[in-house]
Amino acid sequence: MKVVVVESPAKAKTINKYLGKDYEVLASFGHIRDLPAKDGSVRPDEDFAMSWEVDTAAKKRVADIAAALKGADGLILATDPDREGEAISWHILDVLRAKKALKKDVPVQRVVFNAITKDAVTAAMAKPRDIDMPLVDAYLARRALDYLVGFTLSPILWRKLPGSRSAGRVQSVALRLVSEREAEIERFKPDEYWSVEAQLAQGGKSFLARLFSVDGKKTDKLDIKTGDDAAALKKLIEAGQFNVSNVEKKPTKRNPYAPFTTSSLQQDASSRLGLSPNRTMQIAQRLYEDGLITYMRTDAVQMAPEGIAMARSVIGKYFGAEYLPEKARIYQTKAKNAQEAHEAIRPTDMFKRPEQLSLDADQQKLYGLIWKRTLASQMASAEIDRTTVDIAVNVPGRAVSLRATGSVVTFPGFLTLYGVEAKTDGEEDDEDGRELPPLKVGDKPDLKKVEIEQHFTQPPARYSEASLIKKMEELGIGRPSTYAATLTTLKDRNYVKLEGKALHPEDRGRIVTSFLESFFARYVEYGFTAHLEEQLDQVSAGELDYKVLLRDFWKDFTAATEEIKDLRVSEVLDALNDMLADHIFPAKADGSDPRKCPTCGTGTLSLKLGKFGAFIGCSNYPECKHTMQLSDAATGQSSEAAAGDGVLGTDPDTGEEVHLKSGRFGPYVQLGEGKEPKRSSLPKGWEPASLTLEKALQLLSLPREVGLHPETGLPISAGLGRYGPFVLHDGKYANLPDVEEVFTVGLNRAVDLIAQKAAGGFQRTSASAIKTFEHDGGPIKIAVGRFGPYANQGKVFANIPKDIKPEDVTLEQAIALIAAKIEAGGGKKKAPAKKAAAKKAPAKAATAKKPAANKPAAKKATTKKPADSEDVPF
Repeated sequence: MKVVVVESPAKAKTINKYLGKDYEVLASFGHIRDLPAKDGSVRPDEDFAMSWEVDTAAKKRVADIAAALKGADGLILATDPDREGEAISWHILDVLRAKKALKKDVPVQRVVFNAITKDAVTAAMAKPRDIDMPLVDAYLARRALDYLVGFTLSPILWRKLPGSRSAGRVQSVALRLVSEREAEIERFKPDEYWSVEAQLAQGGKSFLARLFSVDGKKTDKLDIKTGDDAAALKKLIEAGQFNVSNVEKKPTKRNPYAPFTTSSLQQDASSRLGLSPNRTMQIAQRLYEDGLITYMRTDAVQMAPEGIAMARSVIGKYFGAEYLPEKARIYQTKAKNAQEAHEAIRPTDMFKRPEQLSLDADQQKLYGLIWKRTLASQMASAEIDRTTVDIAVNVPGRAVSLRATGSVVTFPGFLTLYGVEAKTDGEEDDEDGRELPPLKVGDKPDLKKVEIEQHFTQPPARYSEASLIKKMEELGIGRPSTYAATLTTLKDRNYVKLEGKALHPEDRGRIVTSFLESFFARYVEYGFTAHLEEQLDQVSAGELDYKVLLRDFWKDFTAATEEIKDLRVSEVLDALNDMLADHIFPAKADGSDPRKCPTCGTGTLSLKLGKFGAFIGCSNYPECKHTMQLSDAATGQSSEAAAGDGVLGTDPDTGEEVHLKSGRFGPYVQLGEGKEPKRSSLPKGWEPASLTLEKALQLLSLPREVGLHPETGLPISAGLGRYGPFVLHDGKYANLPDVEEVFTVGLNRAVDLIAQKAAGGFQRTSASAIKTFEHDGGPIKIAVGRFGPYANQGKVFANIPKDIKPEDVTLEQAIALIAAKIEAGGGKKKAPAKKAAAKKAPAKAATAKKPAANKPAAKKATTKKPADSEDVPF
């Protein structure tokens, strides 16, 4: 019997079927250990020694593997075919040897397969190898770098920029890209220009032609600056006669796109399917584990020979010989030292059409996208006739010409299946896409009308998640397998926000970027980060010792941190005021000083740092208590308006004025101007501009009494708190789902909510669960309850860690959480062995530290795999 270790239970079950009774396949559930999230886990003074910790949930996995190895005649490590998979195998072997669970005479082999199919697994078992230590070294170098940057920079941020969360090696550079694009948009000054376009007709068919040249000089897009100039050109064209002076037809070919890599899959899934990169990778992981696609973390565009042969067979069968090029297409990877999976993402069996598979909606969409892209990559080129027509406008004494362009697809080729790439934000319509009527030299088309239109140049578009990934890949920052995790980290830490598809930097994120650019410029430079990636590639190729890399990096990095150790906060603020001046102190229309305090008239507005982050305050504090939020200044709102003191009206009961004000923590309403006036913050979603006196009085009336509880006789009240709207009875709170309900909730509804809370309610039924997974041990539900999101199987309820969104939880994560809960003593599955449980009680008390999933290291282990671990711990 040989023991095979893979990463996920879904893979273990499938692979066990392929290998048969002579093998026992076990799952490690991703990484079994990680660096503890505390200082000292990486020790530069000990030549970068690293301390690893096996988390609680993984201890049982290790024990299961160790037990299976008793009497086994071999250990086969079959984790994923990338750097992370290699590292997981190394960790497992290292822990087993430390536990002396592996006898010296038991052979250890490493196998990799790029797809979970019987052929791929069988072929891999026939070609075992040793663990690739250069790949492990590259993993160790990345983990050490990310740990050292995070645990060195983050405390500096906490001290110098209160309210900031953290800084990471790749995360900070990605944030800089988003922040710089926003600064470009703020500095942008639009230029006016006009277009002149004639609608002509030939043989009864209309077409458009734009002004091309005047008096022998070509008119560029921005040449016509005023409406008067455009109107004069319009009259000139309307007075002329039209004659086709030149027709140029140029046959062209459009070649298909290469098969998907990790980053191109994320980009196309975003633009074509509307899926976030993180969601795309979750779906792709499931498709891979179900044996439907090859491994989804790869930089390579090459396909295995059998994949190419299969694609050509499918094309010939479904589309015909004319869609099959004479020779197979061979693509070359542009990325240096392309990643370890060695093949592009493709279906394992291309004869399985998307509509034939029983998949959920998102899985079917993504599988369909991969299926189409893979086949299209081996299809014939599209053939297009591109036509350019020059039309002379005969006007006495002037030389004016128009140009019309268009194209006709004469053979669709791969476009039949895959179509053209989606247009990015801000991209204009392609004139070549227009179809022209048959035209020849000497034709005299008729003029229908001339149109002139005013335009303004547009600022560069904000990055979408897809375009940011594309830019990072172009610059060589990070690895494609890390991009989704990096973007998730930026959003979770409130450094960026996603509005529609556009990424907007939050003020917190811009301040962090400005701080790092001011005092750690080298470490957020694109070239420096890309060069570090190249060095890590050299480590994985066995060309560079990873400790040499770490020593060189740490020497310069510690010198940079020493330089700012004694930096005063006032110096930090001066630098940030200068760098963010266009953002937080926008120029006023009247030309007055934008930094002059509108309240006292003599103070200077400046960035201030408080416990909860940055705000703008007056230099004359405490005499002048003027404050405003950064967002008020950033949106161009005047300081006077942001200062508040807007009177909404008078309270009819008290006769006092109701004010709308803006403070450090956002807009609020205030009744009167006494020593301790009554105040209420505006709930989330309420805009100050649309606030009425009636709404303000409703806020100020809170908390309101709903009525007396029919059983206890105690009052029930409704109000707004830190976590939103609630009802309160006898010191017990129950949440309300909508802020508007706090003003209208009646006694019956309040009593019902309180009863649900008392009964441990607010757990969603299966019909309203966020998601449900089918599993051999029974359905697993992901839902939100009284204490937050949880995973549920039968009578076992396991809390989901705060850093994981419930809608993003995978089946493997849910299984690991439930297993950890059972092991810690939660759930019915431990109940039968009462005597054994009693004996083990003390040990449980010692290990269950309440709960394991709340420890930083344990959080890590519950995930499938931390996507190359970029920036994750910090």
